[in-house]
Amino acid sequence: MKLVIQIPCYREEKTLGITLATLPRHVPGFDVVEWLVIDDGSDDETVRVAREAGADHVVRHIRNQGLARAFMTGLDTCLRLGADVIVNTDADNQYNADDIPALVAPIREGRADIVVGARPIGSISHFSPGKKMLQKLGSWVVRMVSSTDVPDAPSGFRAFSRTAAQQLMVFNDYTYTLETIIQAGQKNMAITWVPIRVNEDLRPSRLVKSIPLYVWRSVFTISRIFVIYRPFRFFGTIAAVLIVPGFLLGVRYLWLLTQEPAPGHVQSLILASILLVSGFTTLLAAFLADLLAANRKLMEDLRFRLRVGNDYVEGRGRTKRKEE
Repeated sequence: MKLVIQIPCYREEKTLGITLATLPRHVPGFDVVEWLVIDDGSDDETVRVAREAGADHVVRHIRNQGLARAFMTGLDTCLRLGADVIVNTDADNQYNADDIPALVAPIREGRADIVVGARPIGSISHFSPGKKMLQKLGSWVVRMVSSTDVPDAPSGFRAFSRTAAQQLMVFNDYTYTLETIIQAGQKNMAITWVPIRVNEDLRPSRLVKSIPLYVWRSVFTISRIFVIYRPFRFFGTIAAVLIVPGFLLGVRYLWLLTQEPAPGHVQSLILASILLVSGFTTLLAAFLADLLAANRKLMEDLRFRLRVGNDYVEGRGRTKRKEE
């Protein structure tokens, strides 16, 4: 059994060495533990620090592509390296590396495909009250959309089985945390969580530059994911909001015609027509989006089958790969 611990990085020369120094080289149940650093186009000494601190593998983006892209590059690289289990952690040493054995235990025991480390949000001193509230609210929304019970959806400390990593595909450029949980729920993966500890804050969060911006980007991310994975429900709801009042206004207009000798209320007729036409157009878009979603699912299934087939041909994918 091989465990690869991946760390997406961007300008982390000051904290990466501290993070790597705490990572384990031996985890119960695994014969090999390796470290992978994904440098997302840093213009500082991140790569040098990674190599000097003992990272087994370093891959680089020529330019900064965002956390989600770095995360996916890490998953793809881990699969090529032959990882049976992948642990993702942050380069700012936010998560306590001593909890890695507990994080991977549900996967090693065959009880889960994905495990999320849930932080004690209420007791983290460097989280403001507003941030704590948003973390809880965002996690609640993700639970509703994904039909999972993960209490800390934004947590980046998580473990993936090889099968789960082969199926995941992140479309969002901002962050992978919300989308991977929702996607796992849509794909009926076994996802669970374990309580974890956190370390002292070494630097401010780069994702949460301001509360209003974080709220806006989180709402946009969740909405976009919902359109991707539940397109008929999304557009169908909009269509219903338009069609129902349009139908009621049309019925009202017809009823008024029977009560008054002279025709009137033309405004109601115009509004009803606009609502009904818009509603049925949106309903048509819902059917088209649902067909596209079905095609996307077929493509994802084909991609997964090709990866599994390559594993079989190459001996679980443990092929040599040139790293920088």
